[in-house]
Amino acid sequence: MGVGITMMLVSTFVAIYYNVIIAYSIYYLFASFQYPLPWSAKDCNSTGLLDCFFSKEARVSVEKYWDEVALQRTSSMNETGPVVWHLALCLLLAWILVGAALFKGIKSSGKVVYFTATFPYVVLFILLIRGVTLEGAKDGIEFYIGSKSNLTKLTDSEVWKDAATQIFFSLSIAWGGLMALSSYNKFYNNCYQDSIIVCITNCGTSVFAGFAIFSILGHMAHVYQRPVSEVADAGFGLAFIAYPDALSKLPISPLWSILFFVMLITLGLDSQFAGIEVIATCLQDAYPKLLKSKRGIVTTAVCIVLFLLGLPCITRVGIPFTPFTMIKMHYMKGGNRFIKDIEMMIGSKSALFWLWWRACWFFITPVVLSIILVWSLYTFTSPTYGSVAYPDWGISLGWCMTAFCLIWIPILAVWKVYKASGGPWQVKQDVHVLSEKKYFHNSKSMYIYIFEFLK
Repeated sequence: MGVGITMMLVSTFVAIYYNVIIAYSIYYLFASFQYPLPWSAKDCNSTGLLDCFFSKEARVSVEKYWDEVALQRTSSMNETGPVVWHLALCLLLAWILVGAALFKGIKSSGKVVYFTATFPYVVLFILLIRGVTLEGAKDGIEFYIGSKSNLTKLTDSEVWKDAATQIFFSLSIAWGGLMALSSYNKFYNNCYQDSIIVCITNCGTSVFAGFAIFSILGHMAHVYQRPVSEVADAGFGLAFIAYPDALSKLPISPLWSILFFVMLITLGLDSQFAGIEVIATCLQDAYPKLLKSKRGIVTTAVCIVLFLLGLPCITRVGIPFTPFTMIKMHYMKGGNRFIKDIEMMIGSKSALFWLWWRACWFFITPVVLSIILVWSLYTFTSPTYGSVAYPDWGISLGWCMTAFCLIWIPILAVWKVYKASGGPWQVKQDVHVLSEKKYFHNSKSMYIYIFEFLK
């Protein structure tokens, strides 16, 4: 139960702030229907920065546009300020899009995903073709993967932590999304084949997107006569500062900007669908008699509540539990039992076939993730947003949110053992007996069984 509650809480917290990012993208999409783009910087060397910035005819720089126009950001987190109304409207639109797509559950979202999952590939391909034809694109690609890559970054714990976080997020590992969506599969669906295809496609897409992004960043570095490392920001800086700045330098810049932000929106909606599906499915399974036949009402209520909770994120202040799952799967359920459940769906496999997966599930993955977690905690430094340091109360709030998600795992584990008859080993045997007696009529009953196991 502890892992299940943690999945639910993580999905809720992520859904709140992730739709805020989609709202930023929607705002920039609307702003892209202007020529020239409103963040296209004017040469201010001759007129002076202040005169250029406050001139009605001038276009502010992309960074100032992000901070002072889009976010209307205050100087510190201690100055909250009012809700930024244009971002609130964009956030409302983002939640309307999510709610409309998920209103009828998988029947409606499945059709929407045909577009949101394929359109980004079309845009990435177009941006790649345009990017590699620009002067300086080679420098950007060599910085990305080549002779100019900074391999010393591999010794930075923050890089490994970010990489692990990205993989977990993009694959929805241990967040409940995989189980919620896979429950709609046919029972004998080849989940092994699907998992391999999804993992390869996910990682391949990231590499492919890197070429499209860095080819254009290389061109921007060429225009500014600066190293690529100085224009290749990370996170918000890349999506809303560096890349929009690069797009503003291209001919027909509004077209490329529109394509880019439509791509960001569709990518964001795909991820958001999985998170909201987890929340809605958990609520319906927890209260089946009351909510099972009211999917539209549940989805609408979830979207309204999360929209209201997201409003503090658009004020002017601006902007790790998988090892437990592995340990529980191995020591409580038992690796052999878990493998037999998989073979029930995909057919029997040889012992050699399972050797690699046993090593990954029960040794390699828990050990690697534990090392990354301990390493990142040991080298932890207080986060900053640009040059602005987060206040102590903000850092404390972040740690409290993390603890609030994770604390349910040990608490409910101890509670379950205390309430059960016999010791921990007897509880393990009871789980095995439950697994033996379980009969799956379809994938939904398999999902319910897995959900019961996670409890």
